[in-house]
Amino acid sequence: MKTLLTVSAVMELGISGALLCCPSATVAFLVGAPLAAPAALTVARVGGGGFLALGVACWLARTDAQSPAAKGLIVAMLLYNVIAVAVLAYAGIGIGLHGVGLWPVVVLHAVMTVWCVACLRCG
Repeated sequence: MKTLLTVSAVMELGISGALLCCPSATVAFLVGAPLAAPAALTVARVGGGGFLALGVACWLARTDAQSPAAKGLIVAMLLYNVIAVAVLAYAGIGIGLHGVGLWPVVVLHAVMTVWCVACLRCG
């Protein structure tokens, strides 16, 4: 679980920085359409703040990966990854959005989903 929490922390901290600093470019890379409206930029930055909080929580929990709180965090990451796969796959298939990063990110979240399940089953 320690490695999963460390990898999750690094990934979430990275996306938080991208969304907080340049939300429009980050979203354009992901779905192929930039954010233009101030409301969309604001919501993307709030999401970046959420990713920052999640990354910090994963980073701090990695030193006590067998605690009930760390396991709860893995369950939360599992839920997040399942939702990310569903929403992003729908964006590509159902809506027709297609950024350079869309399908690699869908695959990444699918792999993270499997990893979360594996850690929960073993731990």
